[in-house]
Amino acid sequence: MACVGCTCGKGTSDDTGVSGCQSGGCSSGGCNRLNTFDWLSALEIEDSQRFDKVEVSFKNGARKEFFYNPDYIDAVTGDYVAVDTGAGYDVGKVTLSGELVRLQMKKKRVNEKKDLSKILRIANNRDIERLEEARAKEKDTMIRARVIARSLDLKMKVGDVEYQADGKKATFFYTADGRVDFRELIRHFARDFKVKIEMRQIGIRQESARIGGLGSCGRELCCSTWLTNFKSVNTGAARYQNLAINQAKLSGQCGRLKCCLNFELDAYMDAFSKFPKRADKLKAQSGTASLFKTDIFKQIMYYMLEVDGGRRITFALDIEVVKKIKEMNKRGEFPVDFTSLQIVEEKQADEEEFDFEASDLTGVIELPAEKRRRKGRRNNRNKNKPSGKRPQNRSQNGAKKKDEKPGNKPKPKSNQPKNKAQGNDSKDGNKGGGANRKKRNNRNRNRNRNRNQNNQNNNKGDK
Repeated sequence: MACVGCTCGKGTSDDTGVSGCQSGGCSSGGCNRLNTFDWLSALEIEDSQRFDKVEVSFKNGARKEFFYNPDYIDAVTGDYVAVDTGAGYDVGKVTLSGELVRLQMKKKRVNEKKDLSKILRIANNRDIERLEEARAKEKDTMIRARVIARSLDLKMKVGDVEYQADGKKATFFYTADGRVDFRELIRHFARDFKVKIEMRQIGIRQESARIGGLGSCGRELCCSTWLTNFKSVNTGAARYQNLAINQAKLSGQCGRLKCCLNFELDAYMDAFSKFPKRADKLKAQSGTASLFKTDIFKQIMYYMLEVDGGRRITFALDIEVVKKIKEMNKRGEFPVDFTSLQIVEEKQADEEEFDFEASDLTGVIELPAEKRRRKGRRNNRNKNKPSGKRPQNRSQNGAKKKDEKPGNKPKPKSNQPKNKAQGNDSKDGNKGGGANRKKRNNRNRNRNRNRNQNNQNNNKGDK
């Protein structure tokens, strides 16, 4: 986050007059990275047994060290102090004090009894000005150092330069694949920059942490804000999460695999442990299906089946169904279809859900209102059937031709044979009334089918 877009603090965060969110991405130098929240200092509680060590941050959290805090200075969190480095002095900010420093030293495996450099004094305005002058020279020095290294054909990259506050020493951080003979390089640096030179080799991830930047997620890099230990990341983490093995998308700014691939890996591993093992192939009477995709959190496995003609069918199965099919294959049994077991389970679940909704407190299951109406209509229709006279066949006698005028009777069709169902003047017409009534009911329900039949009959009659 840049200082222009920072809305976290409206006032000043320290005595330098710089406001910010203290995230470390601001170029003004007012923010610190990799900070531990010192909640004890906000409570205004005095320690009965004062701990004489403090944590000091240099260059906005790019480097942190522990120093001895004498009683006559008594620096607290937020103070800028001048510390002894053995070759002059440097200016940093106290980021942690009190008992939390003891825990931080234990975490970083620093012995409390070790002789540490001490704090010289609280930094004054002149010390802050010299620190700003030293920081202003770092960018030009880094560009010049890269040019000199390239002219000497050294396989190394100068990633960052850090000056001491007094300007007497400069530390060059570089990355290289192997050992580099930089004796000639140091002589060129000493002649051009006229300071004491220190070369320090770092890894590619440490370089990204020092430089900082924004990741593909839109946030600042984890290694430059809160991540302190770097764990190895391999492509297996991407495979477990069903990610495409694309080096460009899976790599961070350092060129290595992203550290965030390990963040959700444990959740994927727990969900993946519920899946059946060695279920790449499933056999049924319809053929052998192959696994091509898994949805880990939905607990679904997708299979592909090849049928006759080279056509492929894809379907999804629940992991419980896959386990049942696998057990059947071990016993030498093969289901009729892969989805048959799943369909039966869905029907049983639907029946149980319907019974739960339809039952009441008395234990009596009542039919839905739609079924009761349908049943009543069917009974009324049977009661209102005519007893003596058979109704006219609308499909043959009732339907009129398009070309027929009202008042004219249709001509008899000599080609069609007469039978009991069609002949109205037959003596035995009433005997087959029950069968004819069922046919007429079916015709009334499917009017489109009756129209097609009438058109066919009319075409035959015209011929």
